[in-house]
This record gives sequence, C-alpha cells and structure tokens, in this order.
Amino acid sequence: MQVVKMYTTAVCPFCIRAKQVLKSKGVEHIEEIRIDTDPVARDVMMSSTGRRTVPQIFIGQTHVGGCDDLIALDGRGGLMPLLQGE
Repeated sequence: MQVVKMYTTAVCPFCIRAKQVLKSKGVEHIEEIRIDTDPVARDVMMSSTGRRTVPQIFIGQTHVGGCDDLIALDGRGGLMPLLQGE
C-alpha cells in the first residue's frame, strides 16, 4: 500500500470524511501534517499544490486533491489502484 500524506487542521469536517474514506479502503496509517499549528507546513502545502484549503491528500507521489477529489477518484474506480501502487 502506498504512503498516504494529508495536510489537515484540527477542526475540519472534510478532513475527517477523507480519513474515513481512506480507512474504509484499508489505509491503516495516514501521515497527517497539521497546517493550523505549523505555518511553514502551510507554505509548503500551498507551494506544492497551489491550493489553500484542507485536506490536501497525497497518495505516494500523486496529489489527489481534497475530499471531493478523493471521493470522485473512488467513484471512477481509481482510488484502490492508486493506493496499491498500480
């Protein structure tokens, strides 16, 4: 299974939903990077994604996007192959 990294904040319903989706697919560990407590991490997230909102989700080296992007990817059948590194 690919490494999953997610930029989050403490109070973010979209972050919670994205984590639920990933866990339902068998993801046991999500590397969470809290941008509300780390301004440098916020800058890194914004420069690497071009986005200001959370969550921002990476699976392996692929930037998936936010929660809606994750759900759309799953709906197209692309989430499991990406998680499995196919």
